[in-house]
Amino acid sequence: MSRHDPAPQSAGIAFAVATLGIALFSAMDAVMKGLSVAIGAYNAVFWRMLVGLALSAILYLPSFKQRPSREAMRFHIIRGLVGSVMALTFFWGIARLPLAEAVALTFVAPLASLYLAAVMLGEPVGRRAVLASLIGFAGVLVIVGARAGTPGDRDLWGAASILTSAMLYAYNIILMRQQALVAKPLEIAFYQYLVIGGVLALAAPFLAVFPAPEHWPGLGFAAALALVSLMLLAWSYARAEAHRLAPVEYTALIWAALFGLIFFDEAISLSTVVGAAMIVAGCVLATRTETHPAPAAEAAAP
Repeated sequence: MSRHDPAPQSAGIAFAVATLGIALFSAMDAVMKGLSVAIGAYNAVFWRMLVGLALSAILYLPSFKQRPSREAMRFHIIRGLVGSVMALTFFWGIARLPLAEAVALTFVAPLASLYLAAVMLGEPVGRRAVLASLIGFAGVLVIVGARAGTPGDRDLWGAASILTSAMLYAYNIILMRQQALVAKPLEIAFYQYLVIGGVLALAAPFLAVFPAPEHWPGLGFAAALALVSLMLLAWSYARAEAHRLAPVEYTALIWAALFGLIFFDEAISLSTVVGAAMIVAGCVLATRTETHPAPAAEAAAP
């Protein structure tokens, strides 16, 4: 079996790189929200994946030396299948909900991933890690609770779609850790786009509509943001345990609130500020948890 052995890095560096990855992914979410409203969630995701596949191929294929191992291909395929449904349900949902609220709903994923990591990877979940996620999740509840009490129509189908995506993303966080231990970032990015693009292509004869020229810059920008973010997250998850990095997902709320205000005129409430502060506090606490590298590495072996 071939295994990718990354150079040891401090948990703080891995956490910082993962935070940058989430920031770029949040920017991509904002671009994709506009595209999903304009051309529909399926077409926004499908054409973005094709552009991303082309970009990742340009970077990956010149350095291609050997085919991925069977273990790596297994993770590429599984994560691609999960990612295709996860992406469609998420972008369908954010077209119907304010960006910050939609992202807040996804924060059930890092909390769930802590316990999936314990079950699937054998990673011990320390008290500080649990406390960090609970503080972050409490910040989410502050925001969601305030919005739930606001009069007005609510798209329950949109919320249900986001929650479905969040549950899939909890599993995706575990897959990122397993995948990053046996493959390098460029390989992961290329096969992620290849598998998801292939899955979505099955519906292309029925759903695909060639985008108008004005939508292609947005598709290209979203694809580039997603590619860089995917590589940064793969780098981070190869160097730190899933339970340690899970709370970094909460920082997406800060970016979502900012991008929602700038691009969609979605106001930032006091509850969002308070909740975001709690989320940051949880993330800082998470960087101080103890490491347990051996169980995670062993769990990735077949």
